[in-house]
Amino acid sequence: MNTNRYKSLFEKLVSLAGVQINGNNPWDIKVFDERFYKRAITEVELGLGETYMDGWWDSDKLDELIFKLLRADLQYKVKRNYKVALQLAGFYLINMQARRKAFEVGKRHYDLGNDLFRNMLDKRMNYSCAYWKNAHSLDEAQENKLELICKKLYLKPGMKVLDIGCGWGAFGKYAAEKYNVEVVGVTVSEEQVKLGKELCKGLPVEFRLQDYRDLNGKFDRIVSVGMIEHVGYKNYRQYFKVAERCLDDDGLFLLHTIGEITSVKSTDAWTHKYIFPNGMLPSVKQLSEAVEGLFIIEDLHNFGADYDKTLMAWYDNFIASWDKIKSNYDERFFKMWKYFLLSSAGAFRARRNQIWQIVLSKKGVVGGYQSFR
Repeated sequence: MNTNRYKSLFEKLVSLAGVQINGNNPWDIKVFDERFYKRAITEVELGLGETYMDGWWDSDKLDELIFKLLRADLQYKVKRNYKVALQLAGFYLINMQARRKAFEVGKRHYDLGNDLFRNMLDKRMNYSCAYWKNAHSLDEAQENKLELICKKLYLKPGMKVLDIGCGWGAFGKYAAEKYNVEVVGVTVSEEQVKLGKELCKGLPVEFRLQDYRDLNGKFDRIVSVGMIEHVGYKNYRQYFKVAERCLDDDGLFLLHTIGEITSVKSTDAWTHKYIFPNGMLPSVKQLSEAVEGLFIIEDLHNFGADYDKTLMAWYDNFIASWDKIKSNYDERFFKMWKYFLLSSAGAFRARRNQIWQIVLSKKGVVGGYQSFR
């Protein structure tokens, strides 16, 4: 197929979503290199992302463009070429999230630089979806989320809480300060441990550089926010067995995760290559099968639309602080990170991705679990 045929096919496809090439709408695609069309058609997400990073195309409203493309289900109307399919085959053939790979995402993503995340995130450094109900700023929305988690867990003074995937300690610091609990947080990021210890100095918050499979001990409560996205479908059962082993019989476990509306076994090739290596998003089916016989699902709360607002707030902060941090990065990183934030916002706006908070118990809450919203 020659370039003109790829161009014609691409134009027809995006027109189904109300998108034009070099049109006047802010979400339209401006093409600067004709080679873009073949790669977009044959490599789909990888082709779109890499050619954006290379400056072959742009859009004034990238988030709205991705929203429109996903809302029109265009990703199902093209086939990936064999090279991209081969890259994703590893998720099916081998355990991409095995113990030997556990720290890879820490080094390649979470260790990108604490200055990057400090400038982009809220004051408490929550790197997960905020809860925007009655909130007027990112800081308020993230505190809402932390408070929501604490209420759903029915935290009481003196409790011992395990935080699987603790980040820089946003939850641990909040829970220790507001609810007088002890928190043990585990992460695969050296930079998160380093800064987290500094931020939580003087509080009963312990940080461990540790794979979740090595966890032991007993806890009154367990929380895991935005971590199971790195666990992988081959390991979901083991993940929940670890949580079941570490939770007291009358305890509660709150899982906060991005979710897929269908069951998959890999992430897209661009995200795997540039953002979250070896990651993948679970479905409700995959999670429910993994907890069967281990936990009772007491509550499931979906507020995925809130991640659109969260990501746009992060994007605004990133753009506003770029001049302060750009000496540590290059222009291609800038375009990569911009594409990551805006395309993710578009995906949540299109409701392709969800956010679930799931409350689990081992034996069921006597009298029934009363949730919060």
